[in-house]
Amino acid sequence: MILAVAGAKVSIAQQIDVKPDTIVSVSKDRYQIESNRFWDNWFINAGAGAQIYFGDHDKQMKFSERLTPSFEFNLGKWFSPGIGVRAGVTGFKVKGVTQNGSHSTGVQYDGKPWDGYWLFNQEFNYYHIHGDVLFNLSNIFSGYKQDRFYTISPYAGLGWMVTNDAPSQKELSANIGIYNSFRLSDALDLTFDVRGAMVNDRFDGETGHRKQDGNLSATLGFTYKFKKRGWEKPSSVVITYSDAVLNSLRDKVQQLAEDNEALKAQLAASQGKTITDIRVEEKILAAPILVTFPINQSVVSNEARVNLGFFAKVIQAGSRDITYKVTGYADKGTGTKAINDRLSRERAKAIYDVLVQEFHVAPQQLEMAYEGGVDNMYYDDPRLSRAVITIAK
Repeated sequence: MILAVAGAKVSIAQQIDVKPDTIVSVSKDRYQIESNRFWDNWFINAGAGAQIYFGDHDKQMKFSERLTPSFEFNLGKWFSPGIGVRAGVTGFKVKGVTQNGSHSTGVQYDGKPWDGYWLFNQEFNYYHIHGDVLFNLSNIFSGYKQDRFYTISPYAGLGWMVTNDAPSQKELSANIGIYNSFRLSDALDLTFDVRGAMVNDRFDGETGHRKQDGNLSATLGFTYKFKKRGWEKPSSVVITYSDAVLNSLRDKVQQLAEDNEALKAQLAASQGKTITDIRVEEKILAAPILVTFPINQSVVSNEARVNLGFFAKVIQAGSRDITYKVTGYADKGTGTKAINDRLSRERAKAIYDVLVQEFHVAPQQLEMAYEGGVDNMYYDDPRLSRAVITIAK
């Protein structure tokens, strides 16, 4: 049958799916880590042990008689594997001896008089509010290791020591100590904390030849670490395709171009004459695009924008009838369901906005979706689940 030439119908005869090879390159530098958000790496600590106070006349008392229980509670945060801060309260009771009768129990100490005066048992309650800066030497000098069993963290800080027993006193304190941590699980540590505090000589109600009184405590306790608990190594994701497959696709695209040129020549040569039934098939390369995000973030990086710009040109050069689905994902292993739903939706919207607003892809060619938190999708690596995948439907 002979047809009059009024135009040429272009149709999609085939869509070629290419399976990519995804390579995750993780930094092996033990001193490099990715920074976390402010609400990550918080911890609480509670412990109990013994303490001893060093006042003007306490050395006249037997060491064992001066020991008293000590309790502590701390709330803190690690800003990096090597630097952290905490605020806490310690204290309970001080025992010693007094010459001037301050905090005296009224019982004369069974010992020799000092400088011609008898000493009396002393006892008073106190509490000590403090803030410390911790330095994890294990991570600073040996590099970060999430499953390290033992870490040692010296610290220094300031505090406020208070006794409300008459005569009441409030004094500034200076503190140093060693925070020893033994890993029991990902969330729980056994801790051994040795603290030394210096306070003004008048804190116990008695001044003498000492410029400073002191308090030494040792407590055994537990630390609970809130999620997110550790740090991740920097990584990069590279998506590659088989050269053989790409070469085959290039050959097919080249053949398509030659067919189009032949069609144009045939139409030009017809000059109003009739030609036999002609049909041109347009093949579209619709490879999936994977864009990953740092944990708890939905900002599109400049590197990802470059890849999206190339992808936008492919969309615009192809058929307007093709719709591309933009699907956001989050890592199920971190965050609540509500947070992951919001995060995956924001990631999909971020990619959608870049394609439409920056590279002028027609909105009707894009369909946005989100899956919330998902299990590891590729290579059992949670980083590859914090992503957006864009693919032709």
